[in-house]
Amino acid sequence: GSGKAGKMPEGEKMRQCKQEEEQQQKEEKQEGLIEFYSSYQELFQFFCSNTTIHGAIRLVCSKKNKMKTAFWSVLFFLTFGLMYWQFGILYREYFSYPVNLNLNLNSDRLTFPAVTLCTLNPYRYSAIREQLDKLDQITHQTLLDLYDYNMSLPRSDWSTLSAQRRSSRSLLHHVQRHPLRRQKRDNLVNLPENSPSVDKNDWKIGFVLCNENNDCFHQAYSSGVDAVREWYSFHYINILAQVPDAKALDESDFENFIYACRFNEATCDKANYTHFHHPLYGNCYTFNDNSSSLWTSSLPGINNGLSLVVRTEQNDFIPLLSTVTGARVMVHDQNEPAFMDDGGFNVRPGIETSISMRKEMTVRLGGSYSDCTEDGSDVPVKNLYSSRYTEQVCIRSCFQLNMVERCGCAYYFYPLPAGAEYCDYTKHTAWGYCYYKLLAEFKADELGCFHKCRKPCKMTQYQLSAGYSRWPSAVSEDWVFYVLSQQNKYNITSKRNGVAKVNIFFKEWNYKTNGESPAFTVVTLLSQLGNQWSLWFGSSVLSVMELAELVLDFIVITFILAFRWFRSRQKLSPPVPPPNSQDNAAFQEEAPALSAPHRFTVEAVVTTLPSYNSLEPRGPSRDGEVGHE
Repeated sequence: GSGKAGKMPEGEKMRQCKQEEEQQQKEEKQEGLIEFYSSYQELFQFFCSNTTIHGAIRLVCSKKNKMKTAFWSVLFFLTFGLMYWQFGILYREYFSYPVNLNLNLNSDRLTFPAVTLCTLNPYRYSAIREQLDKLDQITHQTLLDLYDYNMSLPRSDWSTLSAQRRSSRSLLHHVQRHPLRRQKRDNLVNLPENSPSVDKNDWKIGFVLCNENNDCFHQAYSSGVDAVREWYSFHYINILAQVPDAKALDESDFENFIYACRFNEATCDKANYTHFHHPLYGNCYTFNDNSSSLWTSSLPGINNGLSLVVRTEQNDFIPLLSTVTGARVMVHDQNEPAFMDDGGFNVRPGIETSISMRKEMTVRLGGSYSDCTEDGSDVPVKNLYSSRYTEQVCIRSCFQLNMVERCGCAYYFYPLPAGAEYCDYTKHTAWGYCYYKLLAEFKADELGCFHKCRKPCKMTQYQLSAGYSRWPSAVSEDWVFYVLSQQNKYNITSKRNGVAKVNIFFKEWNYKTNGESPAFTVVTLLSQLGNQWSLWFGSSVLSVMELAELVLDFIVITFILAFRWFRSRQKLSPPVPPPNSQDNAAFQEEAPALSAPHRFTVEAVVTTLPSYNSLEPRGPSRDGEVGHE
């Protein structure tokens, strides 16, 4: 009887501990401010039974039919995957930043563009006249040796050049270092002097360029005319670079070039143009470049534009640099340099050229939508021009900066950077070799200028169309030329090649604006996402919030279950005895009988079945022995 009395309290303690633990869990659930589900099954069953997402209720309603449950589960998750596949396509399109092109036609008074007109022939300026005469004599002898062509220059001039050899020793020396030669087309072997038996068609003309290490190459041309012009231009640039003051070349002769100038039926004056010198195109005049008083056109048509009568007869020019006659015209926007090589066109002598314009503006979106630049401040190339940023300004500035860095001097055709000087073979003996090598790299985009220089976000262009007619006509040319000669005191010797007329005007009174707008905004993205969500699930924004709540509850339950599992592991793990302690080891042997109730409870949970099964047969014997005593 006393054995049973000692046994029962232990079992009761075990049951009591379990009941207390279950009661504690119930109290925790009742006292919580937020009610969480006890299992994943309960969570998903509640979601599918109460959500507004179509098809989810089928997963619960058909749970007694496993085939339907499987079918609706596959269909539900397949639809879910297709919807997010469409979401991925929408996000990819959104982050590609597409644009819409907007075309607008505007009618307003138009600001007349700037018009640059050049004589098309470089002038023999007094500051370099003597050196140019010497270069002509050298060229005369070169053409005589290569082609047996006499430039109609007296042979006595060559003896005069020999007599003045000391003063022209520098020019002769450098011309001899860069001679114009004939060379074979295949292996570029120099032609032996005085070889009349060789067919001239089997050779190309070019000139030799060498560096300080006598590493030379032949700048060859298939056309002899191009070779002579390029060779002469190379020495001409060196002569120009030797002039210390560029203003010495500023010899404007407006009245002898522009016979008549009218805009909107009003006469032009000197306040309406600016003058600059181009090495190859000679004197150039830019009309309507003054930003303080710009011309405006209120009406289209030939009578409401710019009309010019220009002289095209050559006198005292350099025939070896320019092989054409006439004038060169370019239409461009204000505060933009006139690049006559790129956008200009020639005006024929004896012809009236009527040029109609149509203004066109382009406005691009910057930032993530394109790589355009607002003002060039974010382009890694310094603007060497005193004008606003354009792509051509940047490209030429990039080449000039590379020229100064690689060759130690600046190319004469482009602006001079601070602290640099123009290339001149009296100071930079190998600049020609360096320049042509650098030019080849530039054209192959090895310098990276075409990638560094980006398009401006705002630009104005003028679409031109031209018409031609003979001017003056055969019946009126006598009195026209007579009045012009009396007005300008110039005796026109060639009536057909003496003058030309240019009319520049707006074709119509409206202009086109090409603008860009975002094709995919945040509002558009949300709208497309909502359309896809409604298509696949027939749901709304609140349905999305239900799905977000499901994900949040799933995460919370995962944390709760993980926390409970961790606590149970701590209760089930036995205490670890300290190492090297005999007293503690002996104490651990007696611990089951002396341990606290809660420790006993933990061990009872683990060893209940084996302990009670093994001790059950010996219970009565012990009771009998106790009773017998």
